[in-house]
Amino acid sequence: MLSKLLVAWVLMALCVVIHATGITVALRAVRSHAVRRPRAWRWILHFVRLAGLIVVLHLLEIGAWAVVYVWDAAIPDLQSAIYFSAVTYTTTGYGDLVLSKDWRLVGAVEALTGILMCGWSTGFFFAVVSRLNKEEVGE
Repeated sequence: MLSKLLVAWVLMALCVVIHATGITVALRAVRSHAVRRPRAWRWILHFVRLAGLIVVLHLLEIGAWAVVYVWDAAIPDLQSAIYFSAVTYTTTGYGDLVLSKDWRLVGAVEALTGILMCGWSTGFFFAVVSRLNKEEVGE
């Protein structure tokens, strides 16, 4: 069980690294593309790009968990592992695929990691919207 928890911790750390890297890139892009008094379509395009980047980050993180599930035979094939990982990471939890007893706690850590990463993404998106709104208002 401890070895599985170590695997879960490494995957959680990898998700933090992936997310931190992506958010840093996005933050630099936001700072370098500051637009004064943008038209509505520019804001919309900006938000769509930002949301797209955030979704890609989450998909990379889901993929990392899925690869480990297949690598250690916790789930038999990659397609099922990606599906299971996405459902677990987003805490949807359909229950049609389950991990063996040895891996159950790893699935729980994935769900906790997904909550944390989604919260981070939400906070970042809110910060960007707030910043753009302040620029629009002229504060």
